[in-house]
Amino acid sequence: MRVLLATTDPVRLSFLIALLRDGGCDPVVLDGHIGALEGGIGAFPRRLAVPEDQEAQARRILREAQETEGWR
Repeated sequence: MRVLLATTDPVRLSFLIALLRDGGCDPVVLDGHIGALEGGIGAFPRRLAVPEDQEAQARRILREAQETEGWR
């Protein structure tokens, strides 16, 4: 898996997941369950990752959508 970005914004994360899925990628949210521990205060970023062979395609999709904030 390759981490594309990290964000504390659950709405943006949901949008990016939908964007990547529409583009044919299989995104995965890492650290998604930390919200249960933090109480939903948004202190811990969730990481968005894709399989290694989809990294270039995923970055192209995000770049075209101008969603490069928080890239790793």
